[in-house]
Amino acid sequence: MSTVTQMKCACDPCLCIVSTEDAVQKDGKYYCSETCAEGHPNGHGDCGHTGCTC
Repeated sequence: MSTVTQMKCACDPCLCIVSTEDAVQKDGKYYCSETCAEGHPNGHGDCGHTGCTC
């Protein structure tokens, strides 16, 4: 039985919790979306998750 690790998205203003299995991994950090992992090239507010305004 494997243990799923959950953690907060590495994007500072982001409120999302991601599992390390499903996260977008970049530079050893875990992100909830490609947008967060890329540093929000189009500005914040677009991670795609309801209720999150990062």
